[in-house]
Amino acid sequence: MKNRTKGLRTWIEIDKKSVLNNLKSFRGLVGDGVKIMSVVKSNAYGHGLWDFSNTIMKDKNLDWFGVDSVVEGLTLRKEGVKKPILVLGYVLPEMLKIAQENDLSIAVSSMETIKEILRTKFRGKLKIHLKLDTGMHRHGFNRFQKTEVLSALRGVLSKVEIEGIFTHFASAKDPSDRNYTNGQIREFTEWVNFLSKELNIHPIRHASATGGSLIYENARFDMIRVGIGMYGLWPSEESKKYKSRTIKISPVLSWKTIVAEIKMIKKGEGVGYDLSERVNKDTKIAILPIGYWHGFPRGLSRVGCVYIGGVACKVLGNVCMDIIMVDVSMVPGIRVGDEVEIIGRSDKSKNSLLNMAKLANMSIYELVTRINPLIKRIVI
Repeated sequence: MKNRTKGLRTWIEIDKKSVLNNLKSFRGLVGDGVKIMSVVKSNAYGHGLWDFSNTIMKDKNLDWFGVDSVVEGLTLRKEGVKKPILVLGYVLPEMLKIAQENDLSIAVSSMETIKEILRTKFRGKLKIHLKLDTGMHRHGFNRFQKTEVLSALRGVLSKVEIEGIFTHFASAKDPSDRNYTNGQIREFTEWVNFLSKELNIHPIRHASATGGSLIYENARFDMIRVGIGMYGLWPSEESKKYKSRTIKISPVLSWKTIVAEIKMIKKGEGVGYDLSERVNKDTKIAILPIGYWHGFPRGLSRVGCVYIGGVACKVLGNVCMDIIMVDVSMVPGIRVGDEVEIIGRSDKSKNSLLNMAKLANMSIYELVTRINPLIKRIVI
């Protein structure tokens, strides 16, 4: 490992064994009759788009990849990914032809996109997945557009293959409150039955992301889209309590840096910008070369911690752009160059993603996706 981190002040480690175990766990959950899409948008939720995708792209338990943009899809295609890829986000008109030429399926969620498809010349058929708004109220056709959508689709059937129909749940992470999601499931089913009958199609039906996949067995349909769960993280505390005895997943990401400098400061002295914290005793501190530019939230100022030599070390003062300061008074024999664990993979550690998100008053999704994409990811 030393050779792989030589010259690096900070790096991300991705545990391949945990990645594959998480995928296997979801396969065990849904069985062989349901396809699994690994959602790797937003730099694979901070885990590295290609670094993460490369660990599972040939695994028999995986069927699809989900990305946000054509650019992300092209990245995977250029790296040799052969599995189907669905672009879940908005596709610019000038990217429609490029998507078709690179065998990228796209989400179609508006009449404007259908009109752009009509204007575009393709050499073959563009694979599309119709996005239905059943209650999330983001992208998608709503229930008042059924007749309009049907007419528009009939007009583009010569140009497209309606490969899939999907929706997204707004509130599927809490098993104690099912009314809204059940309503979305009913509306989705009505849409699918209507379009399948009128157009004589048999599309891939998918509605559930990680939360829905865990809680709603009746909403797994033909495929599930696993995002946060693929990275070993639970979408909510409620879903973890509900399903953790049935399915085992574990975090795959850890974040490391090194000690750049060590010094002693006297009792009563302030640390960092605005002297926002003063130490109440003579204190040994370490300077670490990462900060909020790297993705370590300013919300962890004075409350966050890292681990050095197995010891939890509190963040002192305000998090800086490229630097944090930590109390290392309790770390025996600490030296410049020692490895520091910024984020750990254990759910029980003080520097787990979940604990850090709570301390920083952030969602775990926001925290992990904000880790700077320029930091090298290393699959171990």
